[in-house]
Amino acid sequence: MTRTQRTFTKEFKLEAVQLAQSSQKPLTQIANDLGIADSTLHHWCKQFGEQGEQSFVGSGHQLPQEEELRQLKRENELLRQERDILKKAIGIFSRGQH
Repeated sequence: MTRTQRTFTKEFKLEAVQLAQSSQKPLTQIANDLGIADSTLHHWCKQFGEQGEQSFVGSGHQLPQEEELRQLKRENELLRQERDILKKAIGIFSRGQH
């Protein structure tokens, strides 16, 4: 039996973290009340502590550094492909000159 992965909005995650920080209840009880795993809530709290308002950007919305890294990797791969094509072309043309 397969389980579908639930997704949560940024607002839900932020409210859950704020509730965990301001409440006197244990983290496990808050997670239980929200219907999520306590490890999930712990991860959200840790992520919010490290990244603040920049956390929970969602898929497709990377941080500026991550977006730049993704673009550079894509450009690097294209340059490798172009280099390999040029190497093959040089090999083909140099064979014809003997």
